[in-house]
Amino acid sequence: MIRFRLGLADLASASFACSALHEAVLSLRMWDHPGYYVEQTPWFHRMRPDFEALPDRDLLRSLVASNRFTPDFLTPRPTTPWPDFQAELAVLRTTRTDRVRPDLEAAFLPHDRAVPAPLADLMDDPAALLDRIAGALAVYWERCLAPAWWPRARSVLQADLVHRARVLAEGGADALFADLSPRLHWHEGVLTIRWDHPLALAREDVDVDGRGLVLMPTCFGRGASTSIDPGEPPIISYPARGRATMAENLRPPPPAPALRRLLGEPRARLLLLLDEPASTTELARRLDVTPGAVSQHLRVLLEARLLNRARHGRMVLYARSALGDALCG
Repeated sequence: MIRFRLGLADLASASFACSALHEAVLSLRMWDHPGYYVEQTPWFHRMRPDFEALPDRDLLRSLVASNRFTPDFLTPRPTTPWPDFQAELAVLRTTRTDRVRPDLEAAFLPHDRAVPAPLADLMDDPAALLDRIAGALAVYWERCLAPAWWPRARSVLQADLVHRARVLAEGGADALFADLSPRLHWHEGVLTIRWDHPLALAREDVDVDGRGLVLMPTCFGRGASTSIDPGEPPIISYPARGRATMAENLRPPPPAPALRRLLGEPRARLLLLLDEPASTTELARRLDVTPGAVSQHLRVLLEARLLNRARHGRMVLYARSALGDALCG
């Protein structure tokens, strides 16, 4: 296990962030472990022809160890809540070259006994390796993830942040950490991650000591995790709430006849979908209607106090209110 010791100032400065680069790197697990995140399988099945056509697909595949670990330098800690993907790639390219070999060895040697050849061949020129990896990730992002997958995933991540903010406001740090993952335990200023991976790293006491703690939801996690090297600036990723809604063609169950008669079919279906926060665009995609039509129905449901609305950055998310929950039974 890893124990992060947080003072009052550390706890007060803890923040949330979402990283497109982090998601892109972790998504590489899907190509050799396609069933590990079941809700993602249809998306990546559809993207496979585009992935197989990438010139550096073998390099990208090699970035994931057989136990699904990835080198720490691939996922630098975000410095803003929603960093731009290209800006994150720029940070990756400027990684200290003396970090590259140790991070690769820490990720691959304990389980795979060797660094994969596409990476090992360039380890003696870490600057060139960093540039090659960043370039490969840029093409992967543009051709596979950005067109359709990322807008859907971003909606899930944003909805998660809205939920966490509410939990923190209502229950404080105890409730927040208990809600993030069963692997996390918070007690008297110590945040413990119970990690079942047999690596020597997992016996560390880490004093956050003013460096800040970043909490980051991900669509590619089954429990809370942190950097392989816990001495790096602290970051904890955890499974995003609502990630199961990533499943393709997910539709709400048919509304009860009484609810359908009360609200009409479109609004009843919409209300059933909003057990998790979602944006107008996402709701339109899932219901296969135009955003304009969804907006009209949302306005009526909002005026009837069946929904709550929250702004996160430039996106507005809707979710059922307590009255809406009661109506859905």
